[in-house]
Amino acid sequence: MLQHKAYEYRIYPDKIQETLIVRTIGCSRYVYNHFLELWNKEYEETGKGLTYSECSKLLTRMKRDPEPAWLCEVDKFSLQNSLRNLSDAFSRFFKGQNEHPKFKSKKSPRQSYTTQFTNNNIAVSGNCLKLPKLGLVKFADSRDMKGRILNATVRRKPSGKFFVSILCEEEICELPKTDSAVGIDLGITDFAVLSDGTRNDNNHFTRQMEERLIREQRKLARRALAAEKRGITLSEARNYQKQRQKVARLHERVANQRNEFLNKLSIEIVKNHDIICIEDLNVKGMMLEPQTGKKHF
Repeated sequence: MLQHKAYEYRIYPDKIQETLIVRTIGCSRYVYNHFLELWNKEYEETGKGLTYSECSKLLTRMKRDPEPAWLCEVDKFSLQNSLRNLSDAFSRFFKGQNEHPKFKSKKSPRQSYTTQFTNNNIAVSGNCLKLPKLGLVKFADSRDMKGRILNATVRRKPSGKFFVSILCEEEICELPKTDSAVGIDLGITDFAVLSDGTRNDNNHFTRQMEERLIREQRKLARRALAAEKRGITLSEARNYQKQRQKVARLHERVANQRNEFLNKLSIEIVKNHDIICIEDLNVKGMMLEPQTGKKHF
């Protein structure tokens, strides 16, 4: 069965490549916000929005103008994919699947762009990964890619690290049948209790990192106050920015630990059972409030 599967790798771009990645992300965000504004105006005036083909034609005209000529310096597929994302967002909005598309901010923790595979522009060459416009970028080759490459998404995380997610189409075989069924009870004390009596302890690694996070976040708050007293914006305060990245790396580490715990547990359950039943409860709402001690139902 042909299915899509993503492979994520950490990349190590040099200064020139890093600047180009940031510029491409900025151009993709600009195109998305620009056409979102045009889409909203068109809908207010005519009662109908734009289409992807109309936006694509307008984007081609924009590149010919001298003012936004810097759009030609980045990967063209990243700009086209911004328009596709905007069109998909409006389609889901009119179907009632999500809220109205919002403008993207450069302060958002999600900073990425997507490029398409064509003419072998995405490939592995030794310990480097070939990407459009970037050329050969060093990456951590943690596992081999299989199947046909479809696209690649380059991300910049708040910690300052860069990652690439490569989407491939490959043949995925079904797991062997086990003729086993299991029920899962999600809890607060124990993360999950299986119907066969197996208990999976809650992720204690978040508690281990809690004290360290509190200490580093207090340092971040003090440095923000120090910058405010000196009349310096946070974007120009070097000590604040260094501490911000340190806190972001700690949050990223906790997220990675949590994801590893969930992935290992889910893979183990899926491999050993054919039928999986899970209760539909709002576990977070049932937790006690720290101030009032009241329960939410």
